[in-house]
Amino acid sequence: MRTALITGGAGAVGSATARMLAADGFHIVLADIAIEAATAVCDEIGRDFGVETLALDVDLSDLEAIKPMMATVEAHFGRLDCLVNNAGRTGAPTIGDVDLDVWNAIMTINLTAPMLLCQAAAPLMRPAGSGSIVNVASRVYLSGTGIGYTSSKSGLIGLTRALAVQLGKDRIRVNAVAPSFLNSPFNKKLVAANAAMADSFRKLTPLDRLGTPDDVAGAIAFLASDRASFITGDVIHVCGGAQLAPQPV
Repeated sequence: MRTALITGGAGAVGSATARMLAADGFHIVLADIAIEAATAVCDEIGRDFGVETLALDVDLSDLEAIKPMMATVEAHFGRLDCLVNNAGRTGAPTIGDVDLDVWNAIMTINLTAPMLLCQAAAPLMRPAGSGSIVNVASRVYLSGTGIGYTSSKSGLIGLTRALAVQLGKDRIRVNAVAPSFLNSPFNKKLVAANAAMADSFRKLTPLDRLGTPDDVAGAIAFLASDRASFITGDVIHVCGGAQLAPQPV
């Protein structure tokens, strides 16, 4: 049976993705610093879908933790078929106030760790002659917001395209999803404090609603599946059309 590793697996998007991949028959590995929450999600998924699960306490700001984590996945499951680089962080909003330590921390989590995870995952995927890597980027690579977050997510799109070329010969597909602002527990306090902001995001979308973690998870599960076997180096915008130029009214 195929195995999927999801970083940031205890969060709303990570756990929703884990449930969808488990429903598709994947064993599930969740890596997160919130190990109690990740373990609870794993227990729920194992109970509901009858797949094997494993929760790993991993802090991706420690890049030295990546190889031992992959070794644990290999020892436990013997293979890896899907990697979802979902963990991320924000910060460094304006050029005048950039703190270099914050900038480096964002790049570590959002770009360097995914690169190293891809590097470590590829050898576990090659024996099966296939594999899917899905990087969780953001619509901000098109529009811009805080410079740290935007730069890191733009870089993640570039990494996705470069790896799609380099790993294609191994039949490893590399794609990205680019969500917009989500109606999720992570953003609940932000929405409560600034309902007008959430409403402005909603108005950006032709579908006239905010996205949900399940919307993003559905796109990831598609890219992980055989239904997407001829898709690589692409970006699926999970943002209700907010990636389009505004239309005159």
